[in-house]
Amino acid sequence: MAASRSIPAVLAAAALTALAAPALAQTAPRPMPPPRDGSHDFDFLIGSWKAHLRKLVDPLTGSTKWIEFDGTSVTRKLLDTNSNLEDFHVSGPDGRRDGHTLRLYNVASGQWSIYLADLRKGTLGLPPVVGTFTDGKGELIDHEEFNGRMILVRYQWTPQGHDKAHMEQAFSIDNGKTWEANWVLDLVREGP
Repeated sequence: MAASRSIPAVLAAAALTALAAPALAQTAPRPMPPPRDGSHDFDFLIGSWKAHLRKLVDPLTGSTKWIEFDGTSVTRKLLDTNSNLEDFHVSGPDGRRDGHTLRLYNVASGQWSIYLADLRKGTLGLPPVVGTFTDGKGELIDHEEFNGRMILVRYQWTPQGHDKAHMEQAFSIDNGKTWEANWVLDLVREGP
């Protein structure tokens, strides 16, 4: 007799499970799509460029005084990877500026990291700015200390066809509600 009572109970449990399965399937989390392959987003920079830089003299002070620099930028791929290294040299009224920029693409996250290298000091700027390209425009952001306070730093890269590119660095003291541009770079390709 006990066996005959357990069969209806098993059938009832199976029926309830079958009825609940479609509802469970609808609420189960769906796997995230893989990140967009942005590994070639910075390929537009590969080559030699004439560089024109405008730099805000005293960022985050209300200053409106800018100085200008001219020079060159050369970007090369590293070991035929998606990473690249830029050598940047400009001169202006307050002297020469040399920069070395390492750009690395993280395949797992689908994001770029940009590190500024100071070859004279032998240091790599940390943290890097990190971000992606959307609709052809790159936006990379980080938190860092500036004049004793934590700020947001944003790089925006905009390719302008094959022969021109534009980049702006901006700072925010209000967690990204407003931005002050302080480094505006225009590049024009040299040669083919």
